[in-house]
Amino acid sequence: MQATDQAPGLRERKKIRTRQTIRREAFRLIEENGYTATTVEQIAEAAEVSPSTFFRYFPTKESVLLADDMDPVILDALEDQPPDLSPSQAVGRAYRAAMTNMSAEEREFEDTRQRLMFSIPELKAAMYDEYYRTITTFAEALGRRIGRDASDFELRVFAGALTGAMMAVYEPGPGAADTVSRALDFVDAGMPLT
Repeated sequence: MQATDQAPGLRERKKIRTRQTIRREAFRLIEENGYTATTVEQIAEAAEVSPSTFFRYFPTKESVLLADDMDPVILDALEDQPPDLSPSQAVGRAYRAAMTNMSAEEREFEDTRQRLMFSIPELKAAMYDEYYRTITTFAEALGRRIGRDASDFELRVFAGALTGAMMAVYEPGPGAADTVSRALDFVDAGMPLT
């Protein structure tokens, strides 16, 4: 077994717990008080950490919401997909696998994060940067899969189409995986409108 496959040690588990606590408390406070009225100091106090500890985990208040823990899980699942699948089929299966393996608590957390992100006007510009990062990440992963450079024009357009299709239909809740899968199947079919 590789070192990366081993269970994290005590120190790493504490870091993960602290990060999760900061995010959970931030979400709670933002839902109660609104995004603008919630300060880093309030989040740190609720999470029982110092503001400097907060900033070791998140460079900004907005990054608490924008940090996407699903991307690495989906990318790992993408690596496991059979090579005979089309890129959109492989991404669809990877997405479904990632969603299926989420606990109810993880799914609720992600639903809350998505709901908050889409409801806070102050995050719209930052979300664009996050989507650009996701497109680049998909282009890199798909490029490795099919042997093309991540900067390849067609590959970037395709990665953008996949990301856009997923964004266009995503609704937090239990049906999210099915809805995203339908969107990716539609892309894979050539997006026929007639």
